[in-house]
Formats: sequence, structure tokens, C-alpha cells
Amino acid sequence: MKELLRTTNPTLIPYATALLAGEGIDCFAMDVHMSTLEGSIGILPRRLMVRDQDLFRARAILRDNDVELEG
Repeated sequence: MKELLRTTNPTLIPYATALLAGEGIDCFAMDVHMSTLEGSIGILPRRLMVRDQDLFRARAILRDNDVELEG
């Protein structure tokens, strides 16, 4: 799996997941329970992972929907 998105915005991961699901791309959110360790202050980023073969298409979908990606 490859990292598609890394963010501290708690609403961006579900939004991106819904966009990808609508296009038939499976994804996996990582680090979503880290708020337990950080005390819910939102400093640790959450990651969204996709299969290697879906990375290019997933990036295009997010860019087309104005989701800013690093790099």
C-alpha cells in the first residue's frame, strides 16, 4: 500500500474516502485512533492508504475535487 494523503484535518479523511469509494477505489485509513494517545488535540496526522496500482488514479480523483496533496 502507498500513502495517498496525510492530514491533521479530521474531516478530510472521510471526505477523501467517500470520493474514492464512489470511484471504486479501496482505501484504508491509518492512525485514526491516535487521538487517544495525543489527548485529542489533533497534532498527529492521519494517513489514507491505497493499493499501489490505484495510487495514480486516486491522486487524480482527489486533485479533481480540490483536495490538496503534498508534493
